[in-house]
Amino acid sequence: MDTTYYDHGTAAERWERARMFFDAKDYAASARVLDSLVEEVPQETGPRLLLARAYYHSAQLGRAEAQLRVLVERDPVEHYARLMLGRTLQRQGRAEEAEPHLRLASALAGDFASL
Repeated sequence: MDTTYYDHGTAAERWERARMFFDAKDYAASARVLDSLVEEVPQETGPRLLLARAYYHSAQLGRAEAQLRVLVERDPVEHYARLMLGRTLQRQGRAEEAEPHLRLASALAGDFASL
């Protein structure tokens, strides 16, 4: 098996490496690490959400949307995933489609003033 720096180590080591890249604003490298990690532990919310954020910040909006849709389908009250999905749709010029997600995210966060 041929491994690279991005997929070398335990899941915990790769999680830390992905977070390090993300914190350094190297979103593409973070996504490379997280891609295989999410495949390995698809049920985990944290890596998938960070992958969606890395895609969003590196302008891979279609990929971000796909990951966020998995999250909100699995957990409809995950307010940050809803917020990110709404923002991702807005950034793609799909404001009307984004609105219900943004409103629900606000409600779930307890921000009723913006409704």
